[in-house]
Amino acid sequence: MAAAWIEMVDDTNANDELREALALARTPHGTVDNVMRVHSLRPSTLVGHVVLYRAVLHDDANTLPAWLQECIASWVSILNECGYSLANHWANARHLIDDDPKADRIERAFEARRPSDAFEASECALFDYAQMLTLSPASVAQADIETMRAAGYDDGEILEVNQIVCYFNYVNRSLNGLGVTTEDDVIGYYSADDE
Repeated sequence: MAAAWIEMVDDTNANDELREALALARTPHGTVDNVMRVHSLRPSTLVGHVVLYRAVLHDDANTLPAWLQECIASWVSILNECGYSLANHWANARHLIDDDPKADRIERAFEARRPSDAFEASECALFDYAQMLTLSPASVAQADIETMRAAGYDDGEILEVNQIVCYFNYVNRSLNGLGVTTEDDVIGYYSADDE
C-alpha cells in the first residue's frame, strides 16, 4: 500500500531546499508525517502548510482549551470523512481530555453526529458553526457569530474556531484528494513516547 497517490520524496533524495523544509516539518519523533511529506515535490507549500498548522493549533495566543481545539478538528474531519486527520487529532483530543469515560462519550456523540450528546450548550455553538462552515459555508450569517458571542466566546476565540475549521477543510481535502495514508506515520502528536 502506498502512502499517497503521488510521489513523495524521501529524505535521502531531497535537495537542499526540500531538506530545509523537511527539517521544519519534523515531529518530536524526528519523522515527517505524510500530511507534510506529500508536499515534497513543492517545498514552498510544505513550508506554508507547517507554518499555518502551527499558527492555527499550536500558538501560545490561543485561549480555547487545547482539548476543545482538537475536538473541533476531529469534528470537521468526521464531516469531511477524512480518516487521516481524524486518526491523528482524535488521538490528540483523547490524550488531552485525560478522562476515558468523557472521551468515550464524545466519541459516541461524534459517531452519532450529535455533539450535543457530550458537550455543553455553549460548546455546541462552536460545533454548530464548524458544521455549517464545513458543509454549507454560504449559509453562515452574522447571527451565527452572535450565537457564539452569546455562548461566552470572545472575538479572538471565534477567530480561533474559524481558523481551525478553515485549516481542517483545507487539509482534509488535500489528504483525501491525494490519497494520503498514515502508513509509517506516528499517530497523534501526543504518543506514549512523548510522556
